[in-house]
Amino acid sequence: MTESEPVKVGLKSKITNELVAVYPYSVKGSLKEVEKQVFDWYYAQGCANENELPNLFVDTLTDEELKNFH
Repeated sequence: MTESEPVKVGLKSKITNELVAVYPYSVKGSLKEVEKQVFDWYYAQGCANENELPNLFVDTLTDEELKNFH
């Protein structure tokens, strides 16, 4: 992830590498800033998601992944 250009990101499972959620906004900034934005957004979607957060990681998404997600 670069700081100079916006990218599409999502949350993937650390266990299966499966795409769990697609962050609906373009992000820009450092990896730490992007992770905070995405995790905060996912938590806001439902407090129960808090239990899943330790098993997820933020990753940049390809056009193919975006097309095939749900």
